Amino acid sequence: MILAFLSDFGLKDPYVGIVKAVVLGINPALRIVDIGHQVAPQDVMGGSFVLGSAFREFPSGTVFLAVVDPGVGSQRIGLLAVTERYTFLAPDNGLLSMVFRYSKKVTCFSIENSHYFRHQVSNTFHGRDIFAPVAAHLSLGVEPHFFGPPCPDPIRRLPWPEPVIRDQYIEGEVIHIDGFGSLILNIPADLIQHRKPVSKQFKANIKGMELSILSTYSDAAKGKPLALIGSSGFLEIAVNQGNAAEVLDAGVGEPVVVWNKYGVTR
Repeated sequence: MILAFLSDFGLKDPYVGIVKAVVLGINPALRIVDIGHQVAPQDVMGGSFVLGSAFREFPSGTVFLAVVDPGVGSQRIGLLAVTERYTFLAPDNGLLSMVFRYSKKVTCFSIENSHYFRHQVSNTFHGRDIFAPVAAHLSLGVEPHFFGPPCPDPIRRLPWPEPVIRDQYIEGEVIHIDGFGSLILNIPADLIQHRKPVSKQFKANIKGMELSILSTYSDAAKGKPLALIGSSGFLEIAVNQGNAAEVLDAGVGEPVVVWNKYGVTR
């Protein structure tokens, strides 16, 4: 079985290795795949986006351990969420919002059974003391309901900034900045692709700069900004061999308008 691990722990400190050590101490045969550990500290929305972009690439039966937990030690509950293909462990702080968005059926349990926790449980490291051992026991076949009762709604979901579609343009915004400094927007590819005329007729305007929507990074000159459909399935603003966030001095929440002279309807 695969355990896919996402966190904001970074790679400077021993936290990632400690969590893996706890998991492997219970199930040495488990395969651990790192989704990433460079989510900005406490950036729950960023973690939700990264997890939402990655999880559907994994084979059925994968267990996901996701820890971006600014409320660690508080009254927020630990979630065990079961979808059609996967199982997720995460704090109930909105980190699974994108998972819920892309999953048709989700059953959630509150992680409460301390029999499966480490002793003692630190108030500052639930990733090690609660989520890691629960993940390991899940991988050994313990059924989800043994970890706690069904979790009543409302499960925390982060507000998703839906793009606004007008007759002649789409209003969107930056929702994530990746490690290359590319600005990922809340405008999914299907609002641009498969439209008539083709996407090359579309322009993206950010901070007064008009950019053509191109096919790949090298379609722009080195150091020049462009717009394109990224691998995550969303429109993004990038700089060829550069950092768009720095070049454009733009961050999460920056408004972007996409338009073409023919209108945006199909």
